[in-house]
Amino acid sequence: MPKILLTAAGSYGDVAPYTGVGARLREAGHEVALATHDSYAPLVRAAGLEFRRLPADPRTPRPDTAEPARPAGPGGTRALMGKAAAFLRELSGGLADAALQGADLLLLSTTTAPLGHHLAEAMHLPSLDLPLVPGAPTGDFAPVVSGGRSLGRWGNRTAGRLSLRVLDRLYADATRELRTRLGLPPATARTVRRRTEAAGRPVLHGFSEVLLPRPTDWPARLEVVGNWWPWHAPDARLPPVVEDFLAAGPPPVFLGFGSMAGGDGERLGALAADALRRAGLRGILQSGWAGLTAPEHPDLLTVGALPHALLFPRMSAVVHHCGAGTAAAGLRAGVPTVPVPVTADQPFWAARLAALGVATAPIPFRDLSADHGAARLAHALTQATAAPAARRDHALAAAHRLAAEDGAGEVAEAVDRLTA
Repeated sequence: MPKILLTAAGSYGDVAPYTGVGARLREAGHEVALATHDSYAPLVRAAGLEFRRLPADPRTPRPDTAEPARPAGPGGTRALMGKAAAFLRELSGGLADAALQGADLLLLSTTTAPLGHHLAEAMHLPSLDLPLVPGAPTGDFAPVVSGGRSLGRWGNRTAGRLSLRVLDRLYADATRELRTRLGLPPATARTVRRRTEAAGRPVLHGFSEVLLPRPTDWPARLEVVGNWWPWHAPDARLPPVVEDFLAAGPPPVFLGFGSMAGGDGERLGALAADALRRAGLRGILQSGWAGLTAPEHPDLLTVGALPHALLFPRMSAVVHHCGAGTAAAGLRAGVPTVPVPVTADQPFWAARLAALGVATAPIPFRDLSADHGAARLAHALTQATAAPAARRDHALAAAHRLAAEDGAGEVAEAVDRLTA
């Protein structure tokens, strides 16, 4: 069996789905390593995969700050682009180190693919792109980072092409340094991207057509195979303190912002507690990178990292930032969502959930800072839980369709075809 190297970098939502893919490949008899940041080493090893370290861990304090790196708020800036380019330069060297430890096939995430293509070229390896979000231009919708508002078919395609050029610029320095290290002739990020597209290799997207139908104008090589779910132990259970809380009253509401809103936990916790009180609901707050905390109260419980697959189905509704994986997890659980998108692709997925009829109207995260933030969140919670019939019916129907998909199995079949 060939040695498979999965590569993924970024936040938990950028990495965890690939543990599920890796576990499926391991079950099929493959030897699998996952190269990612130190923060995720325990999860990688628990899934039975070899861990290979990548630098630039977002949870690790950077040299120029005493605090862990945090995602920026809405409205990217030149400084943010500079930090992202520096992150990619550091990441490129780590990817090379990981690949040179041995690999026969590279499986590349959204973040690592533009760098992984150079490794595949230098090492004469086959590779397969496994993005979590759609990136190729289409007339069906605008780029996912643009917020989800359609610009018309021509405008959407034009914006999609422009977004690729922005990415090419972002990867430019990392590309130049990596190709020099690998002994490859100079080539721009754009040139290598176009070579990859022209080669016609399949790209498997790890989201579901239940939430976003495959674009009608995509070439056949761009496939949508369904979600990849983070691995968790088959015998995993919720902690006793959570089970006790669930048993003590009606199903609560989940509130969490994942890797967003770093350092804003105390304010957000107080706001969430106020909104729940106004709506007359119980709540489970997930601390996340924000360090979300709330005043001690019998109707509130603060928890750390727990598998969404175990927790979300026990909720009456879920409130979150609508990262791609969390949005899909709420849909899979069959419960209504209150979307509070922060940045990047989150407004896009929030709009998709609302369009599908499984979510309330999105509340932009910045609106929670206003004087009426708690009242607005309370109103959305009431909409999601007090009269849930239509949304819950839509959510349950979507969950039933998701249950019939096997995204990781589709990847396993593609790997078999590549390595036959």
